[in-house]
Amino acid sequence: MPHSTNRLKEALAGGRVQIGLWLAMASPTAAEIAAAAGFDWCVIDGEHGPNDIPAILDQLRAMAGGGAEPVVRVPAGEPWIIKQVLDLGARSLIVPMVDTPGEAEALVRATRYAPEGIRGQAAPIVRASGYGARRDYVEAANREICLIVQAETARAMENIGEIAAVEGVDCVFIGPADLSCDMGYPGNPDAPEVRAAIDAGAAAIRAAGKAAGIIPAGAADFPALAAAGFGFIGLGADVVLLAEGMRGLARDARAALGL
Repeated sequence: MPHSTNRLKEALAGGRVQIGLWLAMASPTAAEIAAAAGFDWCVIDGEHGPNDIPAILDQLRAMAGGGAEPVVRVPAGEPWIIKQVLDLGARSLIVPMVDTPGEAEALVRATRYAPEGIRGQAAPIVRASGYGARRDYVEAANREICLIVQAETARAMENIGEIAAVEGVDCVFIGPADLSCDMGYPGNPDAPEVRAAIDAGAAAIRAAGKAAGIIPAGAADFPALAAAGFGFIGLGADVVLLAEGMRGLARDARAALGL
């Protein structure tokens, strides 16, 4: 069984806009529906969603064949959790709170087998290799990993060009919510100072030849984001869609019935 191409990695390198959805419900059913809904990628959120290793595995299985590339956001940039998630079969990762190029370099090493990195090798017993059926897995794995690092602080924005320039980083994802808090504008990612930092960050990322990513906080002009150089664009989250749909249904029914 040959190792398949990571289409998300190829698309980002080719400058093609990729749209996706955050999965924070820890629900294989939601993941299965989302994977076949027309998104390019879906993020299984292990940072803020209640997703542990078994839950991530269940969602990766549910998404198999759905069309969207499964991306896993690990809770922190620790080699042990990165190793486990990669062994589950994820090949696209998001790592939060990356402030320096040195941190980005360490993450690249954590996602690669030696001699390029420090990832432990147990290919015959893990899902990533089809439990040994993918004979070329060890040889192919390093080049198929898509590593997305998050810039979410003022310090990260100062270093964003150097972070993006790290070989092995495919995309730098700017987090408006945390960035606005760190810059002194909690709950206000649309503050002019925050917007200016985001715009400058996106330009620096693209100047380094890498893809820029974002999930807007609130209403978004998606064509404007693409025009600004963002190629990895989050459209929303499963929790938000479900909550808004339920609340809207109840509200509309009460209004129609005069309740």
